[in-house]
Amino acid sequence: MLIVQKFGGTSVGDLERIQNVAHRVAAAKKAGNDVVIVVSAMSGETNKLVGFAEHFSKNPARAEMDMLLSSGERVTAALLSIALQEMGFDAEAMTGRKAGIVTDKHHTKARIEVINPKSMQNALKEGKIVVVAGFQGVNENGDVTTLGRGGSDLSAVAIAGALQADLCEIYTDVTGIFTTDPRIEPKAKKLQKISYDEMLELASLGAKVLQNRSVELAKKLNVNLVTRSSFCDEEGTLITKEENIMEKPLVSGIALDRNQARISLMGVKDRPGIASDIFNALADAEVNVDMIIQNKAVDDTTNIDFTVPVGDLHDAKVVVDTFVKSGEIKDDSYNEDICKVSVVGVGMKSHAGVAAKAFSTMAKENININMISTSEIKVSMVIDEKYAELAVRSLHNTYELDK
Repeated sequence: MLIVQKFGGTSVGDLERIQNVAHRVAAAKKAGNDVVIVVSAMSGETNKLVGFAEHFSKNPARAEMDMLLSSGERVTAALLSIALQEMGFDAEAMTGRKAGIVTDKHHTKARIEVINPKSMQNALKEGKIVVVAGFQGVNENGDVTTLGRGGSDLSAVAIAGALQADLCEIYTDVTGIFTTDPRIEPKAKKLQKISYDEMLELASLGAKVLQNRSVELAKKLNVNLVTRSSFCDEEGTLITKEENIMEKPLVSGIALDRNQARISLMGVKDRPGIASDIFNALADAEVNVDMIIQNKAVDDTTNIDFTVPVGDLHDAKVVVDTFVKSGEIKDDSYNEDICKVSVVGVGMKSHAGVAAKAFSTMAKENININMISTSEIKVSMVIDEKYAELAVRSLHNTYELDK
């Protein structure tokens, strides 16, 4: 069996934890498996490197940042390989370059274009444990690139796909995927299985266990993903094809995203193409727009409301200001004191009334819904941030997710 295992920053946070990972990897190898390990930088290391760069510049060149930040994962890979060698295992540390990971040219936010797994395959044939520095690759010019936040998850899934691995295990500091955040709702239950689509929704809606790009890639490459803890032997959660899940739950989880801001545009000129102009300008500024509501035009103007991540709010304001100054928008307002709570489940496809039950729950708790967005398997509601945890607990109870 060929297994790809990825260990995050908290799992390799210090030398003792790296030793613990080495024992876990050794156990997988002793069980007769071929093993490829993908590692993140030690927890805190990336922030430390960013701090070093900012000592010299508040806006360092992205290419130099890639060269700098990619070193964190290389340190971990080398240390884990040394620990395994000392335990009597033949291990080889590889950079993203040696592992054959080729990306596009977008520094700090690169996307993997292809993986040439030859070096890894040769090492595996020799019986070696391969330890790959995650989060990084090289572009066609040979320049070091990094994959953005959560990029080591992406590295692991892409490598598992390229090697046609039987399983890709993502080790973190939590034991799996829960019906909601256990810190908010102590009765939250760990899921044994969840579909790619459900996990994609949960990841994009605020669940922090897995990076949504990695889930998207796992679905595309048909990689069976397991997320589990590196600090215990408890079984994790399998993320797989919907058809591999016998009993599809009506609702699988409740997600909460506090990283949201609402932008309201009032008195927008009602002309063909105005929405296109506004949202193309936001896209050009790399602002990630989520929910959008446009009202029916009155007196040749309309109102448009939409949400963006808080981190994109400044860039969004710059774009909106240009339309205000041109007279295309009469007025604008911004609200960061909101959150998005979402109900997710593949069972919604074949059951009516899921959304109605969510709205009734909000009404019962006297929580006003500001915006609503739906898909086949999710219902998302924007509400005031002060009601975030009450909404999560109430919805979790409504759908009886603790049973």
